[in-house]
Order: sequence, then C-alpha cells, then structure tokens
Amino acid sequence: MKASDEFTIGELAERFSLATHVLRHWESMGLLHPTRNPNDARTYHHADLERVALILMGKDAGFTLPELRALLTTTNPMDHRDALRQHVTDLEERITRAQAAKSLIEHALACPRPFESCPHAREQIAARIPPART
Repeated sequence: MKASDEFTIGELAERFSLATHVLRHWESMGLLHPTRNPNDARTYHHADLERVALILMGKDAGFTLPELRALLTTTNPMDHRDALRQHVTDLEERITRAQAAKSLIEHALACPRPFESCPHAREQIAARIPPART
C-alpha cells in the first residue's frame, strides 16, 4: 500500500489539471526532482505539490522556465533581487499596455461611430505609428 502523501505522475498531473509530459519537461529543466520507486517510476510527495504550485505561480507572474529554475534552485530566491526588480519593471510596463488596450476596447464598445471614423481611435492609431527615420 502506498503512503497517503505519495503521488504518481498521473495523480500529480491530474491534481493540477496538467498533462504528464509537462511534469516530465519540468523535471528535465531541473524544476522538479521526483524520487524513484523500486520499479523506477516517479514518486512525488507533499513538497512536490508545493513546488508545482510555486512553478504555476511563477508562470502566472510571467517568469520563463529558465528564470524559474534560477529562482527556485537557490536556497534563497532573494539572492536574485536584481532579476526580481527587473521583472517588476517589466510587469508594470505590461500592465500599462494592457490597461491602454482595455481602455481602447471599452471605448470601441461604447462608441457609436465606426472604428475608422472615431476620433479617439484615430488618435490612438496615430500615436502608435513610429516617426519616420531621418
């Protein structure tokens, strides 16, 4: 009988609604380190549940798998303060762009004019065109 805190790759994948190949890929990237049972099958434990949750949180925050590997393979992720600060700056820029896109879409939904004749839309389009190079 298996211990209640042990999971097969299928059980772990199902718990997080992931495909098993995703967990194998994360293992190949050095993000997961399952133990092996006597039959050489992967065995996961509670710490692996937390690790998968952290990986998913990091992906939600926009980190790439190599960035996550760097952050999660150190004893203290705060050893990477510069990378974390840069990521915050990148997120702020993405948030600004997303808010502008949301505003434009909301305006398009509320505007009674066709997009091509809406002064607000025309202004946004003009602002997006880079100046000519000299």
